[in-house]
Amino acid sequence: MKSKILEFKTIGDERGCLIALELGHNVPFDVKRVYYIFNTKKGVRRGFHAHKNLKQLAICTRGSCKFLIDDGTSQQTFNLTTPNHGLYIEGLVWREMFDFSDDCVLMVLADAHYDEKDYIRNYQEFSNLVKERK
Repeated sequence: MKSKILEFKTIGDERGCLIALELGHNVPFDVKRVYYIFNTKKGVRRGFHAHKNLKQLAICTRGSCKFLIDDGTSQQTFNLTTPNHGLYIEGLVWREMFDFSDDCVLMVLADAHYDEKDYIRNYQEFSNLVKERK
């Protein structure tokens, strides 16, 4: 499985907390794109796609959500509940996000600009590509 939880150091005192994301230190790739998802309605699932090559780091900066990660042979669920944990997702991996809390803000860092050609939006196509790459 090419996905794992990364832990970030939290610096805090009575004034609040800060987490620094630094390329080459706790972010394992050069960031070319950042986006965030919020106001997701209760019961809505998102994602339902894979990327051919993209690396991503998903962090719930507020609230929580779950990721179903599928590499074509096994599935794993990750629960993002704290802003000092991020889910690192690399390469050909199907992902679905669900169980968004009402206050969830999911920030995603990516190693490339948006490219529709990198997306695989059909699970059967994803499954076939996984078999081809073995």
